[in-house]
Amino acid sequence: MKKVLTIGELLIDFICLDKNKNIMDGNRFEKKAGGAPANVAAVISILGGESSFLGNVGNDPFGLFLVNELKKFNVDTSLITFDNNFNTTLAFVSLMDDGERDFVFFRGADGNLKMPDMDILKRYDIFHFGSATAFLGNELEKTYFKVFEFARKNKKFISFDMNYRQDLWKDTEKLISLSKRIIEYSDFVKFSEEELRLLSNKDSIEKGIKFVHSIGAKMVAVTLGKEGSIISDGKDIRKIDSIEIKAVDSTGAGDAFVGAFLYRIARGENDYFKIAKFANEIGGLVCTQKGALTALKSGREEDVS
Repeated sequence: MKKVLTIGELLIDFICLDKNKNIMDGNRFEKKAGGAPANVAAVISILGGESSFLGNVGNDPFGLFLVNELKKFNVDTSLITFDNNFNTTLAFVSLMDDGERDFVFFRGADGNLKMPDMDILKRYDIFHFGSATAFLGNELEKTYFKVFEFARKNKKFISFDMNYRQDLWKDTEKLISLSKRIIEYSDFVKFSEEELRLLSNKDSIEKGIKFVHSIGAKMVAVTLGKEGSIISDGKDIRKIDSIEIKAVDSTGAGDAFVGAFLYRIARGENDYFKIAKFANEIGGLVCTQKGALTALKSGREEDVS
């Protein structure tokens, strides 16, 4: 089994429990562990793989909570640092009945991630870059690209999820430019349909996928929610149907898809269309309960599939 390293943000999501209330009017908030790359690492470990998370949290109760949550899923947390100068990053989110989202982001320690000892990186075979905050500047962006350059020069398997968040990105030019820099050397990239159109500026998914391949990506996945996913290996483009579920909360579904995909890659599988079917199932399962990872049991793949 190959070892997977994910890098990026680990933060607290405070979810408003008051129905159809914006953050100003809401009074009740529930604390949840958040951060897309951390979710990916958790899914890999839940399924029985070996994953480590590289990130920075505040030396505060929130940071300790987040690290303990990852440990519950058997994620290696030895590369997480506790920062005495910055508090743990927080996000407050309220979902409205019309589908709109009220969002307030307080950036803290995640942006101050320093580069670890390069020798530590040699133990990993698969590197996943999927951070919504990595291109917002500060030390995290520098570290992100140092790790990326290590993975590129050492011909490691590179995975990338653009993870676009409209609430964070008012000017998308930098996001697109830096994403292309990683995509050029990526073995696997995952997009939502919105992200694919943003990056490619194409009017169809097929054209967008071909554009991403032209940049350099070897394998492209586009997630379509309840419709499943579209997978391309550069020669063949196929739509892979999802399973029928009663959706409760889609939070973390895309991260679960990526985690499940990388887990199968780490096992040495190379039938990407078959892998995508499994990844759809895991992503769908996450939607059946509230919380990004609540529906997945800690243990082996057969416990969740």
